[in-house]
Amino acid sequence: MPGAAAMARPTPDFWRGKRVLLTGHTGFKGAWLAQWLQLLGAQVSGLALAPQTTPSLYEAAGVGALIDERLLDLRDGAGVAAQVQSLAPEIVLHLAAQALVREGYQAPAQTFATNVMGTVNLLDALRGCASVRTVLVVTTDKVYRNHAGVHPFREDDPLGGHDPYSASKAAAELVTSSYADSFLRAQGVAVATARAGNVIGGGDWAADRLLPDAVRAWQAGTALTIRRPQAVRPWQHVLEPLAGYLRLVEHLWEQPQDGGAFNFGPPTDQAAAVRSVVELARAAWGGGEVLWGDGAEGPHEAAWLALEPAKARALLGWRARWDLAQSVRRSLDWYRRYRDGGDARALCLSDIADFSAERAP
Repeated sequence: MPGAAAMARPTPDFWRGKRVLLTGHTGFKGAWLAQWLQLLGAQVSGLALAPQTTPSLYEAAGVGALIDERLLDLRDGAGVAAQVQSLAPEIVLHLAAQALVREGYQAPAQTFATNVMGTVNLLDALRGCASVRTVLVVTTDKVYRNHAGVHPFREDDPLGGHDPYSASKAAAELVTSSYADSFLRAQGVAVATARAGNVIGGGDWAADRLLPDAVRAWQAGTALTIRRPQAVRPWQHVLEPLAGYLRLVEHLWEQPQDGGAFNFGPPTDQAAAVRSVVELARAAWGGGEVLWGDGAEGPHEAAWLALEPAKARALLGWRARWDLAQSVRRSLDWYRRYRDGGDARALCLSDIADFSAERAP
């Protein structure tokens, strides 16, 4: 078997010419993944809503010009079915979602409709689709029934979800498993889900995310307000799980029996408190005022969350390459360079090149 460092890298020879359907290409992770897939030589089609933030990485990096995109709401089942039939994908990467916990509290019905029925509509469109061989549905690290820190979550731990976003993603896991068991596996389609830790990286401008909030505040010369400084999360640079998704698809193409759920996160002992991330960000930015809350403000959010990625290590040779300090430093450097006139796509491609060249520890 190749060494872990070799196994963790996406393989251009595999992706070159593959017909890939990527949902959610207008979002933060989707825009990064679309650029990487195009760089690898894949024929990428995208289904998504228009970008939900201004600015957006999708627009800043010119992602729409790199792929064959269709702006479409995945809640439109007939529209999704028509596009799948037209595109005849070999590989489906499903990232489209309502991806924010606090927005889930504000619009729970819309969150469930998007995250559950959007997934249903996509998977239903793949029933009887002769071209498709591999499907990866991306959910979240928050799908687990949170037990407040007994052990890092493993893929066979019970699903749950206190808030609407988390519950909707846990439901998407059940939907995916049902479609795999009932229909897709019998078609010869490999199906997996990916549960990634909290991602950071340049080009994220969503509300209520730690580094985007920090950059907005410090660029404006105002204080960053932190609601829960002691909350612990499995932080990782966005390229870490994306590399895992690509490697997982390559693996399932040859070993479809290995479908199922996969965690992607930093080593279990490297989950970190929000305060630690903010201090790293402040050092990387060169200063910035912070107002620390006491954890009492806002709706319920889990106090502790960590993932056990042993399965991805064992089957894929995947492991995190950039530690938290390097991930934060690179993220803040991306924002700084962009602020100073840097080209967003060039900044992304530079990070992808550095990441791809670096050996995993």
